[in-house]
Amino acid sequence: MNILLSIAFVGAWSSGFIGAKLGSGSASTVTLLMWRFLPLALVLGLVALTAARSSWRGLGPRDLFRQAGVGLLSQSGYLLTVYYAIELGVSSGTTALIDGTQPLVAGALAGPLLGLAVSRTQWLGLGTGVAGVAVVTTADAGAATGVAWWAYLVPFLGMLSMVAATFLDRRSRADVPPMVSMTVHAVTSAVVFTALAALGGGLTPPADGSFWTAVVWLVTLSTFGGYGLYWLILRRSGVTKVNTLMFLMAPVTAVWGALMFGEPFGAQTAAGLGLGLLAVAVVHRGDRGDRGDRGDRRNDRSDRNDRGGPHARGGRPRPAVTGPLTPR
Repeated sequence: MNILLSIAFVGAWSSGFIGAKLGSGSASTVTLLMWRFLPLALVLGLVALTAARSSWRGLGPRDLFRQAGVGLLSQSGYLLTVYYAIELGVSSGTTALIDGTQPLVAGALAGPLLGLAVSRTQWLGLGTGVAGVAVVTTADAGAATGVAWWAYLVPFLGMLSMVAATFLDRRSRADVPPMVSMTVHAVTSAVVFTALAALGGGLTPPADGSFWTAVVWLVTLSTFGGYGLYWLILRRSGVTKVNTLMFLMAPVTAVWGALMFGEPFGAQTAAGLGLGLLAVAVVHRGDRGDRGDRGDRRNDRSDRNDRGGPHARGGRPRPAVTGPLTPR
């Protein structure tokens, strides 16, 4: 099931870059995002007031304000920069590649912010993934023409916004149901993008059919698929695993962009795809190995206690050690 969830997540999340490319030719970024989130917020709000009313029990104003902050970073800030970069001419593949640096940043900050460790094997996997991103980025960016150099910095802002949202959510003590978090995030983004569209005179949607195709694409595949699976896998498998899967977004999007939009895809991109797959395998293998080692150590301590060790003489037992970057 975890493998199927991971495959679905990679495909659905990558679809967001393709959907942004589909809609970028017919409307501005804020107009596309406003009409993506307005109907979504209305539907989720209606469900929240009816079928999902029980999901809100036990949550206080502080929990909801925190989720609004998470939504502001993970949807409003992240998507605004990603879509704007594509509007500026950065290819969908390159945008996904820059976004793929999330795992390194998240891994580096996991210790000081969450007090959790990333094993050496996992660092090896993270480094391998970054190498894959660099390989594909070099090939993709080298083929781009007529794009300002600073446009490639815009997706980095979105990447940092998503990392900040991940850690803000992880530091929360409340276990917020996915339906609640998605509703709050969608409503927050609908308000933000509607305000930005109103200020820029972009409230009226274009009559172009490709615009509405992009809207439906983004709501169904990217939001319910990619965004929903992101938080589900985050809670089930932890920060390291979900961010390692991000390494696969770049090559998958590059292949998708090549098939749909004729974006370049050559030997370097294929090599980057191989490195991304290797990174995922290394990190997941390292996580299983670390868990097994800790399990052996716990069993050894248990055996010593049974034989009259210090815990058997009335000392307080140590708390169980959890795996690195385990979900709340």
